[in-house]
Amino acid sequence: MLRIRRDLVDAMVAHARRDHPDEACGVIAGPEGSDRPERFIPMLNAARSPTFYEFDSADLLRLYREMDANDEVPVVIYHSHTATEAYPSRTDVSYAAEPEAHYVLVSTRDPEADELRSFRIVDGEITEELVEIVDVVAEYDRATQSLPE
Repeated sequence: MLRIRRDLVDAMVAHARRDHPDEACGVIAGPEGSDRPERFIPMLNAARSPTFYEFDSADLLRLYREMDANDEVPVVIYHSHTATEAYPSRTDVSYAAEPEAHYVLVSTRDPEADELRSFRIVDGEITEELVEIVDVVAEYDRATQSLPE
């Protein structure tokens, strides 16, 4: 299951809507070993295509060096589909190289509704997972077991 803050979901959807009709892509990094998405990193779709996304290799190298320096990993790798459902394509599966990552897809095919789904992709095998969206305030309440002031 992917547990993710509402502001991060909103940021992914906004990025996907902003880049439409091209696919959007990016990463949400988190502390190594935590499976906790924390830092939103929108990336440029180097392909600039409505049917395909590609991270710029230089940008990706910089990102991985930065994450390494911060003891972070790519917890979420996201991109959008502009005309189809939020489900990994064969190309998406062939590019899935992070077995620990959650692969989130946002479909922008319907301008009135947001469709967001998360998958694990390991050795070409796609497994859909539940997405639990949490509010920052609710997360704070649980962590401190008290109400915010």
